[in-house]
Amino acid sequence: MSAPSTSARPVASARRRPHVVILGGGFAGLGAAKALRSSDVDVTLVDQRTYNTFQPLLYQVATAGLNAGDVTFFLRAARMRQLNLSFRHGEAESIDSENQIVNFTDGGSIDYDYLIVATGVTTNYFGTPGAEEHTLAIYSRQQALTLRDRIFTQLEHAAASNDGKNAPELTMVVVGAGATGVETAGALAEMRNDAMSVVYPELDPRRTHIVLIEMGKSVLPPFKEHLRDYAEKELRERGVELRLETSVKEVSADGVTLGTGEFLPAKVVVWATGVTAPKIVSSWGLPQGRGGRITVESDLRVTGFENIFATGDIAIGPEALPQLAQPALQEGVRAGKNIAALITGRPTEAFKYKDKGTMATVGRRAAIADIALPFGKSIQLTGTLAWLVWLYVHIATLLGNRNRLATFVNLVTKYMAPSRRTNPIVGDVPVFDRVSVAPAAKAKQEKTVVPAPVKVSAGK
Repeated sequence: MSAPSTSARPVASARRRPHVVILGGGFAGLGAAKALRSSDVDVTLVDQRTYNTFQPLLYQVATAGLNAGDVTFFLRAARMRQLNLSFRHGEAESIDSENQIVNFTDGGSIDYDYLIVATGVTTNYFGTPGAEEHTLAIYSRQQALTLRDRIFTQLEHAAASNDGKNAPELTMVVVGAGATGVETAGALAEMRNDAMSVVYPELDPRRTHIVLIEMGKSVLPPFKEHLRDYAEKELRERGVELRLETSVKEVSADGVTLGTGEFLPAKVVVWATGVTAPKIVSSWGLPQGRGGRITVESDLRVTGFENIFATGDIAIGPEALPQLAQPALQEGVRAGKNIAALITGRPTEAFKYKDKGTMATVGRRAAIADIALPFGKSIQLTGTLAWLVWLYVHIATLLGNRNRLATFVNLVTKYMAPSRRTNPIVGDVPVFDRVSVAPAAKAKQEKTVVPAPVKVSAGK
């Protein structure tokens, strides 16, 4: 581990003030930009999208609980409170560290004196055949909307195919029982339990299955055992079928082949197993560690570079940190402060993570929270109190008062208002075509597993 220092490459830019370029408008990138608000620098924020996405609530968009606009924030609006900030829409293709230039896929480029890489990561399919082609992730706004429309397409198609004799089977599979997987499975189960009997009378909720697959022995591995047990109990009570210690061998258009060789028919498969660095990062000439993440020193400078920092999920340093919003935000702030220090001749400081705790929700009035307290202590909450804390923290963390208000109204309507059973937010669904629907050929060849009918409890 190299010690923090004041050394940095001399400013090569022809600009009047040092130019700081930040790649990525997520928690880390915006945290870094804000930390430089009072510094005598020009800051350019670069992102391939024109908006910031609040990823912890994307599953609510995917399960028709929130509008996409509720969890996105126009990045150019950040300039309203920071006049030394500008925005450049683009995707970084390469980094010329010798000449201090970032080149974009659109053919343009931008020079920098200091660079912060905060691009985030992408879905990791772990080389599973068919996973990238036939599953849906929830890592971007568009992915969440695509999943939402796929869910309602399958519901409408199942309803249209009911001939009055045999109620169709419908299975939705979630792979990965981390926070995203658990929250998605819980939301899907509540949608089935609360709304299906009212808005889809053609379907039998007992023949609509939500299956959560996890290679490990329990759901939500980072949490303490009693919190994991609580989450597992709540999932089962909501009718989620848990397949623990189960691997996925292959994914096809018709379903999932498990490690045992069994085939689980499914038209909706959500992939929530983990993340990795985007492939393009390997061409940037920066050192990479586990998962393709960029290696950094204690002060968040990229190993071997004096004026390039990496923060958030894309960075991996001497200490292992959870890939969550709080570490990313805090790293971004520290990187920004360290650049401000270098510009004024002061030493950089090592990053120290202040753990504020973690939380996850299973559904209405059911959540777990591990909240950090001073002096290394923590408090664990479950049930309604944890759920209320989860609601408050997620709404308060959103960017923009409009988003906070809209999210509050939508979540209150979803969970507490009398109309919550029939208030999904949906998009476009293609018309069902019976002719184009062919039987699953693979199901004929392999042993097919159809989940047993579940006892649906709508009282949760």
